[in-house]
Amino acid sequence: MNGLLGRILPLYLAAANVVTFLLYGLDKARARRGAWRISERTLLTAAFVGGCVGALLGMQLFRHKTRHRTFQILVPLSCVLWVVLLVLLW
Repeated sequence: MNGLLGRILPLYLAAANVVTFLLYGLDKARARRGAWRISERTLLTAAFVGGCVGALLGMQLFRHKTRHRTFQILVPLSCVLWVVLLVLLW
């Protein structure tokens, strides 16, 4: 992976994972307070647009959404899809 994509993609993925991790932490904090929550669709979308590692870490570190079957399946699936995409781009 050379050129512009080779420089931008790692930065994009790093930012996406940091943002996703923070979203999971924020949603967990809001859940504890009984405040307005971040939608499950937003959390899953964040994983699929490049934040899958941040989602997995957020799920484990914050113990958040770990019992939801949808998250148990879709977040790891998003990681698999990103690995396949990165291998194809390589």
